Amino acid sequence: MDGLSKDEYKQVITEIIKKQIIILGPQMAVLKARNVPGLKVANDGTVTSVEGSEQVILQKLIDEYVALSGEIVKNAVNSIFKKYPSIQH
Repeated sequence: MDGLSKDEYKQVITEIIKKQIIILGPQMAVLKARNVPGLKVANDGTVTSVEGSEQVILQKLIDEYVALSGEIVKNAVNSIFKKYPSIQH
């Protein structure tokens, strides 16, 4: 990703957020993006400002979504395991 301009980073990050809006819904996807320091996001998921290292901000955004997705998967699986208490997990 080296060599991308600030505008290209904004475009890539906006695409990631908009994809997560489809998966997570707009409130959760935008809320998680707004947790990233230096990243400003409009309510529709469009990046309005990137302040600081674009690469670091991109990685932190991905980390936010991965952490959330991991929790979603864990919660979904745990609810299934509750039905089958004899299964070790």
